[in-house]
Amino acid sequence: MVPPDVATFKVTMSKTSQNSKILYCENDPEVLASEAAKLKKAGYAVMPAAGRKEIEAALVHERFDLMILGHTLTRNDRHHLPYMAKKSHGATRVLVLHASGHHHAVDKSLDSRQGEKAVLDAIAELLALVPVGA
Repeated sequence: MVPPDVATFKVTMSKTSQNSKILYCENDPEVLASEAAKLKKAGYAVMPAAGRKEIEAALVHERFDLMILGHTLTRNDRHHLPYMAKKSHGATRVLVLHASGHHHAVDKSLDSRQGEKAVLDAIAELLALVPVGA
């Protein structure tokens, strides 16, 4: 059964959001699989990447509309990977979960403990900012 927040959100997603490519990043493979599955269930095209080397390879080979840096990544990764995402494709939006402070290459940071709806709302907000045809 789909949780109510996900079911409601899926119905209201824009066509642009449904066609967007998301790179979801974590260090912990179990957390990665679980969170990527939630986003796929919500209707997003998600490519999961575990660990910095896999994330870096994905950024080199693909263009993403949104990169989400999860809470199991190191603070160092959450600091440096946004630069890499922007360098590989300037229109890529970056959402960092479990972050504090301001980082000029991060478009939005969010405490993942705010819940799944807050994360889905942040994703929708950021994807709405991706230029058409970017």
